[in-house]
Amino acid sequence: MKHLWRWSGKYFGYRNGNQLRTRDGRHIGRFYGDEVYGVDGRYLGEIKSGNRLITKRSGKMSRRSSFSPYARPSSVNYTGYVGNVMIAGYEDFPDPEDF
Repeated sequence: MKHLWRWSGKYFGYRNGNQLRTRDGRHIGRFYGDEVYGVDGRYLGEIKSGNRLITKRSGKMSRRSSFSPYARPSSVNYTGYVGNVMIAGYEDFPDPEDF
C-alpha cells in the first residue's frame, strides 16, 4: 500500500496494487502504470514525484475499460504536505469528495 497526496499537498488516499482508493476506502480508480482511470474508464490523472497525484489536461480525452469497484474498509487520514508549484499543462487531481 502506497499513500498518495494531491499535487496541492492534500492527502488523497492510497494505491493498493492497481487500485486507487480515497482516504475513506472507496475504490475510485485503476492504475495502468502511473496513470489512473476512473470506474467509467475516463482518465483521472497520474503519479508524479513518487507520491503526488496530478492531472494532465490533454490526457482527459483518454479512456480505458470501465470496471466495478471493490468494497474495502477505510484507511487512516494523513496530514497534508506543502503544495507543489503547478506544472504547465496540468491541474490538481480532483478532491476525494468529488467522487
